Amino acid sequence: MSASRARTWKHWISGAILGIGAVAVMASVGAQAGSESSHVARSAAASQSLPPDCAAEAAPLAGNPPQHPASCHGNPNFAADGNAVMSRGDVALLPAPLKNTLTRLACRPHSTLPIQFYGEADSPSQLFQYYLLDTKNFEPNVFTARIPGVNDTAMFTTTGANCGLPTVAAVRLVVEPKAGLPTNPDDPRAFIDIITDISGVFVINNESGWYEGWMIHDLRVAPVAPPLSDGHARFGTVTAGDAARLAQMGGGNNVPGHFFTVDGNAPHFPSASDHFPDRVTNVVPIQLSMGAYNALQQSDAHQYWEFNYTTNWIHPLYELPFTGGFPDLRATDPADTYQDGEIGREASIVPGDRIGLNQERQRTVKFGDNPNRPRDPDLFDADIDSQREFRQRFIPSGLAREVFLNAFERLDSFRPDVSNIEQRLVEGYKAALSVADTDHDGIISATEGDIDTCNSNCFPATPSDQCAVSDNSCLYLSPRSYNRFAVTREINDGYIAPRFAPSQRAWVLSGTKVDVSPAVPASEGRDSDDR
Repeated sequence: MSASRARTWKHWISGAILGIGAVAVMASVGAQAGSESSHVARSAAASQSLPPDCAAEAAPLAGNPPQHPASCHGNPNFAADGNAVMSRGDVALLPAPLKNTLTRLACRPHSTLPIQFYGEADSPSQLFQYYLLDTKNFEPNVFTARIPGVNDTAMFTTTGANCGLPTVAAVRLVVEPKAGLPTNPDDPRAFIDIITDISGVFVINNESGWYEGWMIHDLRVAPVAPPLSDGHARFGTVTAGDAARLAQMGGGNNVPGHFFTVDGNAPHFPSASDHFPDRVTNVVPIQLSMGAYNALQQSDAHQYWEFNYTTNWIHPLYELPFTGGFPDLRATDPADTYQDGEIGREASIVPGDRIGLNQERQRTVKFGDNPNRPRDPDLFDADIDSQREFRQRFIPSGLAREVFLNAFERLDSFRPDVSNIEQRLVEGYKAALSVADTDHDGIISATEGDIDTCNSNCFPATPSDQCAVSDNSCLYLSPRSYNRFAVTREINDGYIAPRFAPSQRAWVLSGTKVDVSPAVPASEGRDSDDR
């Protein structure tokens, strides 16, 4: 590992242990501050009443045969549970809509209360963003609705738990104010924690199924900048020629700063009135996985995830033509992957710049899952670079945006002779990798994607003490640029892209981003391991 890399990786650790003789004093001050913050929070919550939904959703409910032959028992302890969460130090000072939703989840039947955020610094973690999720804002599917002739006599497998209580969720994002790390969540070096709490989803029992959360960044029309000497657009931008062609699309929506739409008309986000595949959203999503999880006995689910430059990586976008929701020829065409028998046709288990590399023996041996050194995408840091993971299937989120800029927006500066959207995606993926793939193996390794690695291709440049031109900061999208959130019901199809992406046919929940400014304290107690 380079000296600069070691400094960034361990900077907050050194900040935490520096002046070890003063640890007892700092711990005492931190404990006192935390105690005072918790006391203020609990005092503020003591006079507040439970949300109006609490009593109704906690009460016993009549059964609805054949799904629930008998009545559902409810939560007789709802008042104690609701008040416990509402007055908890990580919840008490939250914005009212978020606080009420978490309290509502506590009042409902549950196996565990909404998960507590523990602090990872001497001062509380700060909530700066959240999402509230439900099943209302996308086309109903077999996981969320009864569809005549399809599942109207079948058992519920996803939503409909507890005699039909609505499925709802809350997602909280907090920044950790650790010593030596930035507290501005827009800084790609910030460390951010995310907790998702869901009520009303059944456990998935068969074929290793799971739920998966996705932060969604909808592609925007990039700013215009002068091209490079070879005529190609600079990183993160389009050329004047590109902008002119974009502005001519549809109703003229595609101007810099607007959400990009495949037809050039005003953005149409997923809606309950959609009809797959002929009437669907026209925006282009980049979807960041929150990892896999399952539900508990009383149909609640809870998940914790860490957002930082080691995790802000996106599935290989070349999987999209085989997932079930991507068009073949034009971006405005209905998806016909299933009808053409193309879902799952190619495998992407061996990383690289295209799908199907598992058919190449030498590459499979070099980059496949080695029993003596299993692939471990979480193995991002090590003192010796050769011990870091080098077989990533994901790519940094900013590079994923580059792929989509090549495919959808750079109509004049990137392959103007190619109109086939699938071909533009495949070629745009390979071209985008060149921004950071220094050894040209079609993979962005941990070393290549490290934020401290110097990269003269980044624009705008972010120089550092070790990088005269720029480091790799440009490779990472800000958490606040992820304007939507969804939860999908997944099955082991061999891909790490969302099921049926980019469609909503496997969605269970969705919601939009809510910013919190100024940020508010949102943790109580101290994590035993501040790593």
